[in-house]
Amino acid sequence: MVFRLVLGCGTVGRRVVERLPDDGDRLLVITEDQSTVESLRDESVPARRGDPTDRSVVASLDPPDVIFVAADRTDVNRTALEHARAQFPASSIVAYVGGNPTEADRAACRDLADHVVDAEGAMVDRILEETTSTSAGAAIELRRQLQTIDGRLAVVMHDNPDPDAIASAVALVDIATSVGVEADACYYGEISHQENRAMVNLLGLNLRNLDPDHPLEEYAAFALIDHSRPGINDQLPDDSHVDIVIDHHPPRGPVPAEFVDLREYVGATSTVLTEYLDRFGVTFDESTATALLYGIRVDTNDFTREVSAADFNAASMLWPHVDTTVLRQIEQPTVEGETLETIARAIKNREQRDSIAVASVGRIGNRDALPQAADQVLAMEGVDTTLVFGFMDEMAYLSARSRAADVDLGETLRDAFDQIGSAGGHADMAGAQLEIGILASADGEQEVDSIVSVVEEVITNRFFEAIRTRPGIPVGTYTRTSEWLFTMDDDQEPS
Repeated sequence: MVFRLVLGCGTVGRRVVERLPDDGDRLLVITEDQSTVESLRDESVPARRGDPTDRSVVASLDPPDVIFVAADRTDVNRTALEHARAQFPASSIVAYVGGNPTEADRAACRDLADHVVDAEGAMVDRILEETTSTSAGAAIELRRQLQTIDGRLAVVMHDNPDPDAIASAVALVDIATSVGVEADACYYGEISHQENRAMVNLLGLNLRNLDPDHPLEEYAAFALIDHSRPGINDQLPDDSHVDIVIDHHPPRGPVPAEFVDLREYVGATSTVLTEYLDRFGVTFDESTATALLYGIRVDTNDFTREVSAADFNAASMLWPHVDTTVLRQIEQPTVEGETLETIARAIKNREQRDSIAVASVGRIGNRDALPQAADQVLAMEGVDTTLVFGFMDEMAYLSARSRAADVDLGETLRDAFDQIGSAGGHADMAGAQLEIGILASADGEQEVDSIVSVVEEVITNRFFEAIRTRPGIPVGTYTRTSEWLFTMDDDQEPS
């Protein structure tokens, strides 16, 4: 049984006593105010009248386990704390500094108490947190930017969006709506990954698929979500005026926008949008909350990859509003046969040098199968870094994964492919895409296969060379091959 002693029972002390659980533990309140004693007794709280600053009052008590010094006056609390600490050196003491403490009073309390409650300090800290912290300041600026929009806002995800981009776009639409701005969550390309389609369909998310030729005059403003430059991994004109950018990827260059929030230290853009929903006081919609949590889980690989404290905080904020039944359904969709075939080809065709594996899967009908294949190859024994690539239309798409501490895939792919296409990503997860226009002009399947074979060699050797030239990475032999097949396309960049 725990014995709790309350010395003095002012405004703060009274509220604490009222909220203490009735769990059978021993409680005693000592205060000079007779009316407070009588009121507490009426509520079946043990209380007696006494001066908490009188040494003889505390000296007559059994040693308490926990002492709360809780009068309204600072001088009373300081004296009561001094006597309590002298009388009960082993007790845990929580001290309220009172209503008008000096710095000397605060210092004395910190010296003698195990925990100090400073209402003024706590209030100031809270106000500063709400008005001057990075996220609070960003929320103020975002609200100001949204309020300048006169018309409809297009919230544009990167092409073929993943769960993090989808959830973040939907959340920004909710935020815009809360301040009276009509908005659409928009994307180019397709949502082909089975889990991503399941998320959109099961949650009933309202997305707009834009055609590359779709006129954009109906939109008065544009926001980029989970990417940061127009025309780079989206099909907006590269000279588009951008009003808002919210992303967590390292930018390739200057970010042209009126409002920019780039947080490379967080694991997902969904984390940033969760904070904004909270800052704006927007009620968490069940579908949006579920999508955001799934977006965080996917981008952090269930909180194991590039995760930050902010990601955990966002997840805990979202959890009470999540539809866990739907979340389980999203995470266990039916896998298409084509995806399984792509994974099988990656495993069969892999070329491995030391712990690094590279695999071409040839022609593909679904580029979302590539990261799944890369994950599966990475799971093989003896592999800690992998690159899987395939061809669709006139493009080569690359997906890389690593769990090696000395490999930065984002930088490696930029070194290898930025001069002949576009590349980007994080240290352990990155991608690239290269335009191979010569495939369209080739005559006959045999000639196409021959060209693809040479391109495969170029991609493989470029990747191994980029790995080899980074510090401390041995990857066996390297053979340079022709690079004339590739044409630059600076308008594409993976997310």
